[in-house]
Amino acid sequence: MPSHLSADRPAAQPHAHGPVDALVSQARRLKGEVDAVRRGTPADETDPRERWRRALYDLALHQLEDLGQHLAQLRDDPPPGPGPDPVAPAVPRHDRLPGRVGSAEWNLLTDEVSWSGELYRILGRDPAAPPLTLDELPSLVLDEDRPRLTSMVTGALVDARPIDGEFRVVRPGDGVRTVHMRGEPVLGADGSTTSMWAVLRDVSELRRCRRAVSETRDSLRRRRHAAARTERRLAVELQEAVLPPWPGSLRLPHAGARNLDLSAARLPPSTDAPIGGDWYDALGLSDGTTLLSAGDLTGHGVGAASGMAMLLGAVRAMAMTGTEPGPMLACLNRLLDTAVQPALSSAVCLRYRPETRSLVWAQAGHPAPLLFRGGTGRALDAPRGVLLGATSGASYGQAEELLEAGDLLLLHTDGLVPGHAGGTAVHRLLGLAPRFAGARTAQDCVRAVIREFGEGEREDNACVLVARVTA
Repeated sequence: MPSHLSADRPAAQPHAHGPVDALVSQARRLKGEVDAVRRGTPADETDPRERWRRALYDLALHQLEDLGQHLAQLRDDPPPGPGPDPVAPAVPRHDRLPGRVGSAEWNLLTDEVSWSGELYRILGRDPAAPPLTLDELPSLVLDEDRPRLTSMVTGALVDARPIDGEFRVVRPGDGVRTVHMRGEPVLGADGSTTSMWAVLRDVSELRRCRRAVSETRDSLRRRRHAAARTERRLAVELQEAVLPPWPGSLRLPHAGARNLDLSAARLPPSTDAPIGGDWYDALGLSDGTTLLSAGDLTGHGVGAASGMAMLLGAVRAMAMTGTEPGPMLACLNRLLDTAVQPALSSAVCLRYRPETRSLVWAQAGHPAPLLFRGGTGRALDAPRGVLLGATSGASYGQAEELLEAGDLLLLHTDGLVPGHAGGTAVHRLLGLAPRFAGARTAQDCVRAVIREFGEGEREDNACVLVARVTA
């Protein structure tokens, strides 16, 4: 194996200094550019993101400084002479090592120890004192790091393993420093270890910068998690304020004798996913009709919840003025088209007239209502309608359906099953027809839906509304 001359005098020196000079210049220029960017970065210690960025700049500067020093060492050392005897390697030159890098050699045949001047400074030793033997070296090391150093040295001397590890030393008047040690044993002709060389670097500042990067990254991550929790809580509170849970069947005050038995529920995601913009609504109007609606605004968090509240408020306002479902969706489309924050939404709106049991409805890219009658179910044939906010000036068709006493309507949003598999959700909902037929109330039907979908893995929010035509 090569002697530690590779630390002070490279074993393979380039024939010309030109390429190395160019690399040194590039390293210095890059360091200057990074330093200029760092100095131009706002030093806002209250902002975790800014602290993280400055810590990364500091780390990059230290690494570039190390790179420049290593390249300068490669450039400045003279070409080696004839190769040394592997049994008795020559004493290295120690006066050309760059700052914070030192070298040492321990000759096991002669008990001679050789340290570079920089190594004395790294380890905080008096240059006039003799260099420490391998047995004495652990005396400089912190107690908890001594077993690591002993293991590295033993592995090199006994098993001829390279050394590559770190330990901490206590320097008088300078506190604890972190030292990185790399070395190899030198084998004699008979395969036995004759000496060991090592290069040691003071990496304290580099490790400090890395710790700063890690700590600021962790702080930033904690703040992001806290902000996400706060946003989710606000979104949940906003959603609950707009869509209060129905503990039982809801009877609308303005409905006539042929009333609707209504119940609805929100199904939260099975993970900590942010709250989405799903909604449901039932509004009894002064003319005796009932407006039913459901929708899903794109996005998550407070923005989606507030956008959902805006749409739902617009739906209720237009319903009270007598606007029919098709024109209502056209107005909602214009509302989203002119919004400051672009968004898309699906929606379905139904107006039920109890005196004729007629249902007029329209949809905007939303799953069609499901009609259950006589123990079977089907999806209503959907009129034309694109997603709200997708196309300016879109118009929306209407369809009419005559209901019978005992019929059951079910509205739902995507998200009941993973991946927004609407076809799968509809198939499973239609499979609940026998249970719906045996249910006494709309609330019983909602409970059946929750039992079917509420316990599985779900990545998004979902809403379900059931309206049952009473006799």
